Amino acid sequence: MKNKDIITIGGQQIKLGETRQIQLEMPPLYTDTHMSIPVHVQRGKRPGPTLFVSAAIHGDELNGIEIVSRLIRSKSIKTLRGTLIAVPMVNVYGVLNQSRYLPDRRDLNRCFPGSTKGSLAGRIANLFLSEIVSKCDFGIDLHTGAIHRSNLPQVRAALEDKETFAMSKAFGLPVMLDANIRDGSLRQAAGDLGVKVLLYEAGQALRYDEFSIRAGLKGVINVMREIGMLNKSRSKKGHNIEPFVARQSGWVRANESGFVHHIAQLGDHVAKGDVLAQISNPFGIELDRVTCPAEGIVIGKQNIPLAQEGEAMYHIAYFKKPDSVASNVEMLQDNLVLGEGPMVY
Repeated sequence: MKNKDIITIGGQQIKLGETRQIQLEMPPLYTDTHMSIPVHVQRGKRPGPTLFVSAAIHGDELNGIEIVSRLIRSKSIKTLRGTLIAVPMVNVYGVLNQSRYLPDRRDLNRCFPGSTKGSLAGRIANLFLSEIVSKCDFGIDLHTGAIHRSNLPQVRAALEDKETFAMSKAFGLPVMLDANIRDGSLRQAAGDLGVKVLLYEAGQALRYDEFSIRAGLKGVINVMREIGMLNKSRSKKGHNIEPFVARQSGWVRANESGFVHHIAQLGDHVAKGDVLAQISNPFGIELDRVTCPAEGIVIGKQNIPLAQEGEAMYHIAYFKKPDSVASNVEMLQDNLVLGEGPMVY
């Protein structure tokens, strides 16, 4: 466990019991406007693990920014053991431009581990990896769906690892996806350093979704309890949600171009042959029906009612007991009690 009396981030030393907000300097804009990654470091007085929580590696994925903001203000982390490193925006350029990508049109989450002399994306990846990730034992990376696509709240991780599986289960969501590690991703680079990372996916790009934010905040705090950074909760509320592990998932694509009438929604249990959507021409004449290839749960969907032939429309996770998954999604919604205003734990 990387437990040190003093850690150094961005040239600043942070001792046990201290809280510090740091600006990690990045390359400036061509207007000579200086840019930096905001970092919140909170260290408990007692020893424990070091965890990073990061958001907006893709600059248009905004839910995570609000999750980190609420986490920092949460009463639950006042009695912290170990160190929390919270990064509300990694791709600050992308947030500024409301874009998934960096100004060099690269996807930051495909540029790890990067280097100090490479592309802009490579330099930022290297900065984040060396200054933040390398000093941690665990990590939670917060994501959303892409533009015009929504994701059901879900955890993606290398679930064959027992410790990662325990963290993922503790997050408290109905769906856990055993996801392959992609080349150049933060998860791959962190794994090479021995840092165990899980991804939280929920909602869509350029939108705040209160349900996704609440589920994410509660999940992060649950993981902090699981790894010993916080005391275990005495509350039994929500503990009866049993997650289901998807070992396989895939996108169902449109066979025709046209206007879409969506039938299946996020969290729906669908059977083989079920109609997910209808595609019609501008005169309302049906051209095609998008059908489900196998039994599963809808974990992602396109929102815009337009489809081009070959376009991905529904992301399906395949389970042995999908009926229970669907009921547990409803249970999670009930436990988070939407409609009572923003939650800060």
